[in-house]
Amino acid sequence: MSTAFISHPVTLLHVMDGSHPESPARITAIKNAVMASSLKDQLLFADAPSATKKDLRRVHSTAYVDYIFGIAPKAGLVLLDGDTSMGPMSLEATLHATGAVIHATDLVMQGKVNNAFCCIRPPGHHAGRANSAGFCIFNHVAAGVAYVLEKYKLKRVAIIDFDVHHGDGTEDIFKDNANVMLCSTFQHPFYPHKGAESASDHMLNAPLPAKSNGKSFRKVFEKSFRPALEAFKPEIIFISAGFDAHANDPLADLALTKKDYVWITKFIQHIAKIHANNRIVSSLEGGYHLSSLAEVAVAHIETLSSSYD
Repeated sequence: MSTAFISHPVTLLHVMDGSHPESPARITAIKNAVMASSLKDQLLFADAPSATKKDLRRVHSTAYVDYIFGIAPKAGLVLLDGDTSMGPMSLEATLHATGAVIHATDLVMQGKVNNAFCCIRPPGHHAGRANSAGFCIFNHVAAGVAYVLEKYKLKRVAIIDFDVHHGDGTEDIFKDNANVMLCSTFQHPFYPHKGAESASDHMLNAPLPAKSNGKSFRKVFEKSFRPALEAFKPEIIFISAGFDAHANDPLADLALTKKDYVWITKFIQHIAKIHANNRIVSSLEGGYHLSSLAEVAVAHIETLSSSYD
C-alpha cells in the first residue's frame, strides 16, 4: 500500500448551517467516488485520531486554543468570525481533522506508506496563530508541519497550497520560520485579500487574476516554485489540497481542470522523489462543486498512489 486515505465519521457532523457550501456532502462525495473506483482495493484506510492540545499549541497560541475549547457549544451555533461557525460537534470534527494530518505524518515518516490523503473538514489553511477565518478553526497542515519538525527533527519542510484562496493562516504561522517553505497559488484580488505583497524567500506567493487557467498555474509552478523547491530540498512535502480553483467551482473564478490537478500532483511527486524520499502528506482544503470535487480528488489520489515515472 503506497497511499493512505485517512478520515473520520465525525467530519460529517460539523455543520455551520443547512445551506453552507462547506458541507458534509463534500466528504461523502469524495468517499463515494473513491469506493466506486479501483482505489478501494489499493489504499490503506485509517480512522483519524483526535489531536491533542499539545499538537495545536505548536502552531496556535494557548489563549486561542483555550478560547475554542471554551466557546464550543453544546447546542446551537456560535459565530467565530464572519465566515466560520461552530456547532455541537465542530470541535470534535476539527480535532480529528488535525489528528488525521498528524497520523498521516507518522505513517509517511515511518515508511508505512509513501504518501497520504486526509479527507477531512473543516478546512484549515486560513486559521492563523490566534484566529479562525474562512471556514477554518485549526490549521491542520501547519500542525502536521510543526509536528514533523519537532518529532522527526527535520530541517526543511515544504507546503504546496493550490487552493484558490491564499493560505494566509499558514503564512502567518510560518512567516518567521526559515525551515518551512510555503508555495501558494491563489486568485487575486480575492478572499482573504492577502498574499500579493507579503512574499519572502521562503514564503512564495503567486497571485493570479480571475479567469486564469491551467496554463497560468503550470507556468508559476515551473518558473517560480520549481527552482525554489529544488534549492530548498524539502525532506517532506505537505499539500493544502484545495480543489476550488476548478472551472466549475461556484465560489471562485479560476479555470483548472482534472488534467491540471493530475499535472500538479505529478509535479509534487517529482520533487518528493528527488529530495524527500517520496514523502507527501496531502490534506483537503476547499472545493465546493460536488461532482467536480469528487472527480479531481480521486484523480489526485490515483496519481499519488501511482509510482512516479
